[in-house]
Amino acid sequence: MVDLPWRGEGDEEASDSTPDPVDDVDPVVTCEFQDGTLNVYDDEVVIERTSRSKFAEKTIPLIEVTGVTYAGRLVISYIQIEQAGFENDTASRLSTPVDENTLHLGRGKRSCAKRARDAIRARLE
Repeated sequence: MVDLPWRGEGDEEASDSTPDPVDDVDPVVTCEFQDGTLNVYDDEVVIERTSRSKFAEKTIPLIEVTGVTYAGRLVISYIQIEQAGFENDTASRLSTPVDENTLHLGRGKRSCAKRARDAIRARLE
């Protein structure tokens, strides 16, 4: 920041011009779905929920991920993260699973869901 002559020494803006360092790691894949956002990183999967969701945001370390399921359905598709020690809900013929590791999506988001699935699987190998 440039020190301008008309600024006083007590100017708070001038004294606090250096931002705190932040861990800026970009996700490998980010997908926005109906009930939240899925972020895939090299070492974890983060599910950010919308305000209308009954589930909280969740971070799953990649060492706990045992698999990932993508199901492209006629109307509502889903992607489900399988986690060690967590019992996922199951789908039926007429309904999709509903649990804290599952995100639902429409047709327009299928390609992103497939990219997320492939990125997770690649990191599990």
